[in-house]
Amino acid sequence: MTDILPVADLVDQHCHGVLRTELGLGTFEARLATAGGQAAPGTTFFDTQTGFAVRRWCPPLLGLEPHCPPAGYLARRRELGVLETGRRLLRATGVTTYLVDTGLRGDLTGPAEIAVASGADARELVRLESLAEQIADTSGTVASFLANLAEAVHASAASAAAFTSVTAARHGLEPDSGPPSPGTVRGAAGRWLAGRESERRAARTGGGGPSAPYASLDDPVLLRHLLWTAVACGRPLQFHLHSTDPQRLAGFAAATAGLGSDLVLLHSYPYHRQAAQLASVHPHVYADVGAAPARTGARAAAVLAEILELAPFGKLLFSSGAQGLPELHVVGARQFREALGRVLGDWVGDGAWSRTDATRVAAMIGSGNARRVYGPA
Repeated sequence: MTDILPVADLVDQHCHGVLRTELGLGTFEARLATAGGQAAPGTTFFDTQTGFAVRRWCPPLLGLEPHCPPAGYLARRRELGVLETGRRLLRATGVTTYLVDTGLRGDLTGPAEIAVASGADARELVRLESLAEQIADTSGTVASFLANLAEAVHASAASAAAFTSVTAARHGLEPDSGPPSPGTVRGAAGRWLAGRESERRAARTGGGGPSAPYASLDDPVLLRHLLWTAVACGRPLQFHLHSTDPQRLAGFAAATAGLGSDLVLLHSYPYHRQAAQLASVHPHVYADVGAAPARTGARAAAVLAEILELAPFGKLLFSSGAQGLPELHVVGARQFREALGRVLGDWVGDGAWSRTDATRVAAMIGSGNARRVYGPA
């Protein structure tokens, strides 16, 4: 039997808050899906690697047997209530610091609430696109928007653990990834702001009201400008990939070399080998090993071993990528711990690694590398 090497405390370098409201079966189940949405008729998202992992790890934390039926688990969840369920689950992750992306819409807890519920530290990750959209809503002209945006990005850099961006996942980056010219930026900002104002007027006419969502930031020029504004601050910059080939960022990685801002590639599975390879090429590029263990369940060790084949061990960081359900925080941490412990335990058992080195590398990936990249609060 494999000697599973113990993995110490974790820094979750990217996650989201948990829902504050009670969930029914359908809503809970939809949150298990990678891409959201509803299960096909006659099927359930509990019949996925993530669903099985939830039923393995979470019921005992609420006083139930592992692998209990979903209906029984959700009944126990309702009995305990949202707050107590969240507290029990988050305190069982072994995470000592959460870096919380606050850029998603919805009734999600923020870093302060995560800290209270988990008994751990929590810091904010500022999503650049959401920040720009907030600034657009309070800026009357192109000049004021661009000035306010630059000020907001620099102010966020003083307190945030890092910036995070969905640009790569949604739009990619052009091969010419240098900063756009000021004139090009002003033109792009004018077009985007005009589009938002047009949508705002249409929403008011149609009864959408002032709270209706307006055009998200999708202009490639403005997105590139936003990324370069963040790079100039010297803080780490995370890129959500979500099934996007990391090679789309190769040009930007080359262009930002030596500028003092580390790039972290998030959620790269099934392109995890490509992310690991990019991290091996550029000193300032890091690869996230999170999300893959939760999504691949019983195959997590095999996927993690593939990442470890390519990337230097000092370039890998853990995250759960969890959002909405505290169960996903548990699954992300538990699956990662077991998978990494199993892989390294095998290598120690084969004589390829010493136990001392394996323990040291486990601590690097679990927390040490993140503390080095993101620094103290």
